[in-house]
Amino acid sequence: MKLIGKILCTVLILLLAAQNITLSAPIDRTVSSSGINKSAVSVSVKDIDTGKTVYRLNDKTPNMPASTLKLITLCASLDKLGENYEFTTKLYKNTNNELYLKLGADPYLSSSDLNKLFENTVDNKKIISPKNIYIDDYIFDSTEWGEGWQWDDDLNPLMPKFSSYNIDKNLLDIVIAPTTKDSPAHIYTTKFYPVTFMNLVKTGNTTDIKLSRNNSIAPNLLTLEGTVKNLVTEKIPVNHPKRYFILRLEEAIREANMDYYGKFIQKKTPAANVFLVGEVKHPIQTAINEVLKESNNFIAETLFKLAGAKFVNNTGSLEHSQQMLKAYLDKLGINHDDIKIVDGSGVSKNNILTADFMSEFLVKNNCKKLKDWMPTAGEGTLQNRMLYFKDNIKAKTGTLSDVSSIAGYITSRSGKTYAFDIMINDPKTKSADKKSLEEYILRDIYTNY
Repeated sequence: MKLIGKILCTVLILLLAAQNITLSAPIDRTVSSSGINKSAVSVSVKDIDTGKTVYRLNDKTPNMPASTLKLITLCASLDKLGENYEFTTKLYKNTNNELYLKLGADPYLSSSDLNKLFENTVDNKKIISPKNIYIDDYIFDSTEWGEGWQWDDDLNPLMPKFSSYNIDKNLLDIVIAPTTKDSPAHIYTTKFYPVTFMNLVKTGNTTDIKLSRNNSIAPNLLTLEGTVKNLVTEKIPVNHPKRYFILRLEEAIREANMDYYGKFIQKKTPAANVFLVGEVKHPIQTAINEVLKESNNFIAETLFKLAGAKFVNNTGSLEHSQQMLKAYLDKLGINHDDIKIVDGSGVSKNNILTADFMSEFLVKNNCKKLKDWMPTAGEGTLQNRMLYFKDNIKAKTGTLSDVSSIAGYITSRSGKTYAFDIMINDPKTKSADKKSLEEYILRDIYTNY
């Protein structure tokens, strides 16, 4: 009987091994025939019901997750902030007729919001001539860019600085208007900001404009070259968010007819002897959609830092955000010894994950609505991708130079749902080729698993 039992066990093991080989073979063939170096491709696929890995390829190899990192940092941030969190900017008054503007690093705060805040203060609270106006900016530290962000991306509107002084998405609108044929274009900003233009743009038959600046020589000198046919608006990150915010604040005070010409002094809002005279709020739900579907780096970074601030009940910083994230991963029971996360968006090339870590996170995370919030085929960054799968995929994409990634959930034809992560780091192939391989790997999972 013992011999028969051993034989049955051996047969069972062989059958399971054969099944795994059968399931793995299509993906292996797809990767091998893609023209992309197999060692540059990391894949992990796990059954979400059992947590068992059903396919792996270089799944323990450290790689750059790009924007798929937002899945992790967003869930951790929401766990700390809560789904009902509101970004809030508050205005307080004390008994000495002094105002305290308490900043909340609201990524949705606009110049018009600030105008209304002070208009209501004058009209409803009759505060006309405050003795002093203090700014409480202690919600964030002074670091305005992520660790490892690339200096030559400073004009990228997808990567503005983020700070306590968030306003107008920290972007400046530059309008380039044609004049007469072969004559210089007319260039101006929609809001006042100290910037000088080196205008090398001519009116022509096409619109092709290049922007550049040298921060080490003249950070407020912007060079524009090329041709313009029709009026266009270019958005560039504000290089000094605090300066831009103060200019908008001065405008809001003037438009509200408030009699104040003093300085704005940095000072914490007292815990007592002040009362609220006005506030601006924006719900976090809008941010969730923009982070997952539009991959908004500015909002992802702000959320991550806000969660770090709440975790320590103090000023937000990268260190505090990392502490918050580690506590979240510990709560989920996920080992994080071999990963490195240095920002909230995945922009930094210093971020290091493994495909196995990401798929494990997707299995274990307690962000219950994550699958509902994530884009499906035809939505957000998947607008023109993964249409083959219809509603059977929920995924977050990621792109850096040389890197393409995608992570999420896929329901196969058999009805089973899998968590997956694919990271491809190959400088020798085009981004389109890497994204094509991602889709073919997912087709193999959808068809065979």
